Parts: sequence; C-alpha cells; structure tokens
Amino acid sequence: MASDSTKVYSEKMEGALRHLTRELGAIRAGRANPAVLDKVQVDYYGTPTPINQVAAVAVAEARILTISPWDPALMREIEKAILTSDIGINPTNDGKLMRLVFPSPTEERRKQLGKDVMKLGEDAKVAVRNIRRDAMEDFKAQKKKSEITEDDLKDLENEIQKITDKYTKEIDKMCETKNKEIMEL
Repeated sequence: MASDSTKVYSEKMEGALRHLTRELGAIRAGRANPAVLDKVQVDYYGTPTPINQVAAVAVAEARILTISPWDPALMREIEKAILTSDIGINPTNDGKLMRLVFPSPTEERRKQLGKDVMKLGEDAKVAVRNIRRDAMEDFKAQKKKSEITEDDLKDLENEIQKITDKYTKEIDKMCETKNKEIMEL
C-alpha cells in the first residue's frame, strides 16, 4: 500500500531530476556540448524551430561543435540565431559547415558557473521538498478521512522521507560532478 501511495510522488521527484539534468547540460563549461543549442531557435520559413531539427549537430573535437544544415539556404538563419542567442560564441561559417569553437572559461567565469550550478541544484532540492510537502499533506488528509491508519501514515511519511533523501543526494552528486567538470577546464 505504501509503495503505491508514494509512487506518484517519486515520479514527480524524478521529473525534477530530469529537469536539472537538462539545465546542467545547457551550462557551457568550455567543452563542446550540443545541449547548449537546445534553446536556440532558427527561423525556418517563418516557424521558430530548434537547430537540431534543421541541421546535424556534432562534437568534432573537445571544444568544437559542427552544425551541418540539411538545407544549405538555412546557413545564414542559423548563424543569425546563434549570434542573437545568449551562448556568447561567434560561429565560423564556410558555406557548408558551421563551427562553434568553445574557449576555455576564465577563473572568474568558472566560479560564476559553479554558483549557477549550485543555484540550479538548490532549486531542484526545493522542488523535491515541495513534492514531499504535498505528499505529507495528502497522507494527512487521507488519515483525517479515515482512509489510512495512524501506522500507515507514519509508514508513508517515513517512506516519502527516504525517497526525498535519495533524490536530494542524487542532486548533490550531479551538481558536484558538474562543478568538477567546470573547474577542471
């Protein structure tokens, strides 16, 4: 019984973890990572479209991303989208292939990225704790309606706390890994 009641909350916490994974992937840490382009939209015949849907994006070297549009006419639009985005890299364009060269971040920039990572981690932990709070309120409401016993309530509260602790540790681990990656550059 306890597992069924906590499963939905565990899935919500998993969603918070997936969101953090996407956000951390978008942080440009000096290594070429196609995820930095996820939020960049190209004007594809009047429709804003993600770059990865109009071009092949690949990591050529540790610090170089290549973008090869399927329609060569889009080169100028892709270049314009990258220049107006907030990734801060000027693409080089040879007419068929676009290259994004990622410079090594300065020490100051690395520290700022580290702070950004910690903030994202803290936001994810707040989301997880809010889900735990919702679960606790739900369990107490079930107890009040006599749908579960006092013992069931205690079991559910313990189980949701264990799940919360598991996701909080996972968030800490993810942030620590990303920070190491940033500082090693």
